[in-house]
Amino acid sequence: MTNREPEPPLWEQLAEQSKQLPQGERLQKVMAVHGFGSRRVCEDIIAEGRVTVNGVLAELGRRVDVEVDVVSVDGVEIGVRPGLVYYLLNKPVGVVTTSSDTHGRPIVVDYVPAEPRVFSVGRLDADTEGLLLMTNDGELANRIAHPSHGVEKEYLAEVAGGEVYQGAIRRLRDGIELEDGVTAPAKVAQPSPGILRIVIHEGRNRQVRRMCEAIGHPVTRLVRTRIGPLSDRRLKPGEWRELTQPELRLLTEAVALVAQRYDSDHEQ
Repeated sequence: MTNREPEPPLWEQLAEQSKQLPQGERLQKVMAVHGFGSRRVCEDIIAEGRVTVNGVLAELGRRVDVEVDVVSVDGVEIGVRPGLVYYLLNKPVGVVTTSSDTHGRPIVVDYVPAEPRVFSVGRLDADTEGLLLMTNDGELANRIAHPSHGVEKEYLAEVAGGEVYQGAIRRLRDGIELEDGVTAPAKVAQPSPGILRIVIHEGRNRQVRRMCEAIGHPVTRLVRTRIGPLSDRRLKPGEWRELTQPELRLLTEAVALVAQRYDSDHEQ
């Protein structure tokens, strides 16, 4: 005679085993919803070893709890938590990039929905107009703003003094000595006399204005036209819209690519 307790029914055993497995939605479905392509494409991305969940390499069939789990693609966390929003705002001149202003000036948060509460990713000074990304996704915002992940920002600058000669444009491209150090090389073109298209990836205070001042062509009007892969010529000053899922995916991929280049450069 034995004292061993009888095994529970098979259905109870299976139910208990199921509890031990990750719960939630299938990973490929979550990725597809967030703009990474069809479920088949997302399955391929997972199979290629490009996806982790909570720092662990994901396998096909993995389920995730979007409230808790951290999903990363190519080393960059993607926002899968419900309630995250991403707005693209065309900031007008005279609006300040803060959540409040003691001088009573208009602020960027007045131009987007009050709930959920969002903040700007980076800043534009009051006299600069153009595209501004606003979100409540702190992780993505920190990655975009961090120097190692700095995505390109493109500006159109109308400058005083008429046509800018090639020698001055070369200085902008090679790096300008400012009071806080030499700027990183920039992409610069002059589509018409006195109009400069400048692409930088740093985020120094009033950087483009100071660069143009240093070559003797002060800025008279400055417009940011692109943030990484994000642009929209149809968005009028004061208007905003939500990012599409493909745009969000492209932005995430751009941040990952810049981070990989940064890591590669610092390993050499």
